[in-house]
Amino acid sequence: MHQQYKDRGLAVVAIDIKESREKVARWVKERNLTFTVALDRTGSVMSAYGVTATPAVYVVGRDGKIIAKAFGTKDWTGPRGRAFLEALLRR
Repeated sequence: MHQQYKDRGLAVVAIDIKESREKVARWVKERNLTFTVALDRTGSVMSAYGVTATPAVYVVGRDGKIIAKAFGTKDWTGPRGRAFLEALLRR
């Protein structure tokens, strides 16, 4: 999704919770990820956003405000996920 929509303004940022830099770097490399992966070593970001399950997705608008949240696995590449992202990118 990052590759397909990045030129239209979609930014994907993953936040890894409480794992080592080395472990996360290996995981990113193995999957050849191209989006940003940040580390939340203490869990403070998780706490600040009230994350109670992973994966947790927060959709943030261009103005920096949270538009939507989704907890658990979702099919972002399926028709509904793509329609949602298309609608957001038209805003």
